[in-house]
Amino acid sequence: MTDLSDVSREELEAMAEAGREVRLCQRVLAKTGDTVVGELLRGHGTLYEWKHYPPGDVYDAEFHAQYYYHCHPEGERPNGEHGHFHTFLRPHGMPSGLRPAPLPDFEPPENDNDALSHLIGIAMDVAGQPVRLFTTNRWVTGETWYGAEDVIAMLDAFEIDHARPSWPANRWITAMMRLFRPTIVGLLRERDAAIRRWADAHPDAYVYEDRGLEVASQRHISVEEQIAEVAIQLRGARRRRAVLPEPPSFVELP
Repeated sequence: MTDLSDVSREELEAMAEAGREVRLCQRVLAKTGDTVVGELLRGHGTLYEWKHYPPGDVYDAEFHAQYYYHCHPEGERPNGEHGHFHTFLRPHGMPSGLRPAPLPDFEPPENDNDALSHLIGIAMDVAGQPVRLFTTNRWVTGETWYGAEDVIAMLDAFEIDHARPSWPANRWITAMMRLFRPTIVGLLRERDAAIRRWADAHPDAYVYEDRGLEVASQRHISVEEQIAEVAIQLRGARRRRAVLPEPPSFVELP
């Protein structure tokens, strides 16, 4: 679990609110035997490996945030995992001043909003619960590459604020980005460090298209453990902020 001891009180409060939102979405879905994964698969018949669910992805035209869910072949999945979400932000939703990394093969797309950035992957278990966060190499999603600090600046801009294909699923994935923000920040920085190490170790390959490097960084997660840790840190923050009177002194000063 990511150390939250240095996280500000303001961010801890935002994480706590996001945790309540994640729980709410999961609770209302569980009442009818549903999950966020099931919400996206509903009505699409047979589940096909590699296919995006829902078809055409989920895209918020106001915030330019995007995500989809898919599954790898069973033999390529980590034990117990069903599939995962990929989350993105497109340039029209990015904070001003962010630019793609100046890689030698970068070519601006015809539509400037197509230079999208992958933010984080969220892996789900067979019960529809999130179990792992991960980052990927560029070739995995076909994204435009942005440096870690620029992607970190994008995180708070990710928001899916419409009802289709599922209001609770959209609210859930938006809140997950807030609840695990410090973990995602750490994984993005680890991603760039892993890319640099791989490039140094494989000088004859172009690292961003090297199929030998797929997952650049990853961490197992638990929603309930994260919510509990945020609560502990918030209690500590309140204690640190308490104003106590100076204790009496019984030493006679000259």
